[in-house]
Amino acid sequence: MADQAKSKDYKSYLSDIEKVCEEYLVKKAPSLPDGVKEAIVKFGPWITLILMIMAAPIILGALGLGTILMPLGFLGGLGSGLNYSLSMIFTAVILVMELIALPGLFKRLKSAWNIMFYVTLIQAVHSLISFNLGGLIIGTLLSLYILFQIKSYYK
Repeated sequence: MADQAKSKDYKSYLSDIEKVCEEYLVKKAPSLPDGVKEAIVKFGPWITLILMIMAAPIILGALGLGTILMPLGFLGGLGSGLNYSLSMIFTAVILVMELIALPGLFKRLKSAWNIMFYVTLIQAVHSLISFNLGGLIIGTLLSLYILFQIKSYYK
């Protein structure tokens, strides 16, 4: 019972965030032209796929380099090694979630849109933890604005 209450609170919290974003980023913000929205929905998954393929060697290299240099992480202080490790964990989680969402984005499924919403929130948490205030404010707002502008295209 206690687990269900926690889960329900978590889901209602995400629902509240979604309602606030819907209010301010769709109803009160200027709307993107329909042609732009359609282009984002049509070409966005393809662009994401291409960028993932291009980034794969870089990410694998960074993971390998991080493993090799991990014993020397104490030289930069605890913060640099911890920040690097957290960044790799967040990057891995985000990439896996985007890979899971990709087939649904091509099919315009609401469940895939939800996953991208969660990815945006995870990126915001990562920006907050790494004290990247520009990424937190500008990046998150821009991502959420575009995401909520195209929400109606996903069923």
